[in-house]
Amino acid sequence: MARTVGVEEELLLVDARSGEPQALSSAVLALAERRTGKDSVFEPELHHQQLEFATEPRADMTELAEEILRWRAEAAASAADFGASVAALATSPLPAKPVIGEGERYSWLARRFGLTAREQLTCGCHVHVSVASDEEGVAVLDRIRPWLPVLLALTSNSPYWQGQDTSYSSYRSRVWSRWPSAGPVEVFGSAESYHRQADALIDTGVLRDKGMIYFDARLSYCYPTVEIRVADVCLDPADTVLLATLVRGLVETAARSWRAGEPPDALPVSLLRMAAWQAGRSGLEGSLLHPLTMKPAPAEDVLNVLLAHVRGALEDSGDLASAESALRAVTSRGPGARVQRRLLAETGSLRTTVAECVARSRG
Repeated sequence: MARTVGVEEELLLVDARSGEPQALSSAVLALAERRTGKDSVFEPELHHQQLEFATEPRADMTELAEEILRWRAEAAASAADFGASVAALATSPLPAKPVIGEGERYSWLARRFGLTAREQLTCGCHVHVSVASDEEGVAVLDRIRPWLPVLLALTSNSPYWQGQDTSYSSYRSRVWSRWPSAGPVEVFGSAESYHRQADALIDTGVLRDKGMIYFDARLSYCYPTVEIRVADVCLDPADTVLLATLVRGLVETAARSWRAGEPPDALPVSLLRMAAWQAGRSGLEGSLLHPLTMKPAPAEDVLNVLLAHVRGALEDSGDLASAESALRAVTSRGPGARVQRRLLAETGSLRTTVAECVARSRG
């Protein structure tokens, strides 16, 4: 049976007319809860200008796609009652004045991390994939490390920051990397080693709790899953489904490798950081670092290597044809960063760009 997959998407709340971020999450969340009758789908985030939803665990990717569309539409409908829209943008193209959310946790983050927390108006996409045990989960984490920058490039959707073109495809990844526990990690080797390091990080007093273990991929602290956290939120919901499909393929491929006794590649964290930087900088527009050689290679070639790596798992889950089609589509039109830059070139207006992205966010 195929592993189950769940997706968490963070969305930006923007004024329906100006496109500027709006601090309306409390009102939108309350209305969405009344409309849906559910209190666990939508959740607040660090800033009042964003909200998050989480899907149910799904084994079928068609069902996952339908749920992503449903919750994006529900978020948009609830926001519309307050003159706002929802945009699947990983950073705001227009200037923003982030407003920290309510509650002791967010207040603590603001006090502890200062400007890093106050500026952290970014939207990511987290993919959870079921694992049989922590031991299997850590074996997976050890083996997917070189592939995570490719997922970042594939989902890059944050070229603008405070009204400026950053020259990055995923500037969110650069802003996110300011957190002290964010980024790639070394090979752990065992669940005991993983938990020992996580405990040691918390014991430093720098982090509040396990929820602040912001590794690019980690064991979930509340679900029996591995959680891949490297991606920008995707402008096109079809790209979110592609991401989830490839992540499940990576997890299954890694687990099979572990069961076969194949050791993980012990690439140093310094090289993985270089690969992540390159992915955030160029997206799919230039070269990426090849996951097997850590040498520059055309982005399209690297995507083909990723697909070849997970081909067996995708064939077994019945996802190969849809993944190939979706990969061709995103390679042709580009991820969100390319779409945003093209829209600005065509319209000359960041506000119009945001309005178009609002429409595209609904699929």
